[in-house]
Amino acid sequence: MDVFFGLFFNVMEEGLIYGIMAMGVYITYRILGFPDLSVDGTFPLGACVTGALIAVGVNPWAACLAAFLAGAAAGCVTGLLHVKLHITDLLSGILVMTGLWSVNLVVTRGSAVLPFYNKPTIFTSGPIVHLMPPGMQDYRVVLIVLLVVVIVKVLLDLYLKTKSGLLLRASGNNPQYVISLGKDPGRMKIAGLAIGNGCTALAGSILAQQTETANIYGGTGMVVMALASVIIGTSLFGKIKFIRPTAMVVIGAILYKTCLVIAMQLGLPTNYLKLLMALLFTLALVGNQAFSGRRKHPHVVNPTQI
Repeated sequence: MDVFFGLFFNVMEEGLIYGIMAMGVYITYRILGFPDLSVDGTFPLGACVTGALIAVGVNPWAACLAAFLAGAAAGCVTGLLHVKLHITDLLSGILVMTGLWSVNLVVTRGSAVLPFYNKPTIFTSGPIVHLMPPGMQDYRVVLIVLLVVVIVKVLLDLYLKTKSGLLLRASGNNPQYVISLGKDPGRMKIAGLAIGNGCTALAGSILAQQTETANIYGGTGMVVMALASVIIGTSLFGKIKFIRPTAMVVIGAILYKTCLVIAMQLGLPTNYLKLLMALLFTLALVGNQAFSGRRKHPHVVNPTQI
């Protein structure tokens, strides 16, 4: 039973962390229709920025904010390459992902792995940890991550209901309509990429603080995991109206992580983990097409809402 609970909390902790990243990818992939491959670079960027700041004594929550801003800046670069220089979305993401490899090395001062053991993190210091009753201290990691997920989810939901959020959705669905309103859909696309990559970097920041290590290789395969989480969540729960899409993708991330943990418990060698991730992503794509099919007509945001 102890082993079961240990696996359960491990799945919840990492599933919720990856859920933050999935919410960011939901904005870029589902709302904007932008397959952003720079996720593999912005995830470790958040981890590296956090590790470098915490190592010199910066408040861990401030490090989380700095990681978000660094990821948002990387997203802006991707957007500028695509919107202003007219580079395709795939190539824009690849260019930024490649460039971030060097940026991450600069941040970690040339080290592939930057440990910051015994330094304060959001899980070991701060008012939230101190206010927890002694009986809940063993579950502080999953509770703090859940709190961050709820905050990010609520903020994204509120933003998507604003005029700017509606314009963002329209920029992905019907950019010509946005132009007819006298707005620039390219600017909204850059804003969406900034928010999405900021969430991805924030997820990397929290994972780094959980492991007390920043690893520049930590972003390998993150784009596959995030896209699979988005597709699984929206495919399984898309018809349940009381569940918001941001919650769907978080649940999708937890389910995805659950599949990986089950496979490893059944004896799958870790060498095949990335192959399993690719297979799960393939199944998610095929299942998504089987359940919903391809949309022939994009949804148009109601003009009266803007």
